[in-house]
Amino acid sequence: MTDGALDTIDRQILAALQGKARHTSSSEVAEQLDISASTVRSRLSKLEDRGIIRGYYIDIDYDAAGYPLYTKIICTAPVAERDAIAKQAQDIRGVTAVREVMTGERNVYVNAIGTDHDDLNRISTELDELGLQVVDEQLVRDEYICAETGLLETSE
Repeated sequence: MTDGALDTIDRQILAALQGKARHTSSSEVAEQLDISASTVRSRLSKLEDRGIIRGYYIDIDYDAAGYPLYTKIICTAPVAERDAIAKQAQDIRGVTAVREVMTGERNVYVNAIGTDHDDLNRISTELDELGLQVVDEQLVRDEYICAETGLLETSE
């Protein structure tokens, strides 16, 4: 396995975990791919060490969890500071995701949740204090995570 490249087994392991990692054991993946569970565990460890697998996430119904307001905040950051500011934005209470965009003026997207409009105003103010100019805010009704996109599957 060369650095940065995934072989067929790695791609198959990632495809097996995509969208259902919480409910998939290394034994189940091994059986599906006809390899040993220890091989799967070893490969997963290496994929984590290399930063290819960055984490295991859950899909949360924020409204049911007591956060009825879910918003996408579109911001502009100075290009030279975009990376550092985006990383700092992750630490703001109520921010659930930060996305850097490589093109255009709208180059940082922030997902945030709140119990009321005061929460969302606080988050926007804290983003502004970091150096992000809030360009637009979109109140989201719901978001559906595409659990199994098949992007990592291979025909090899």
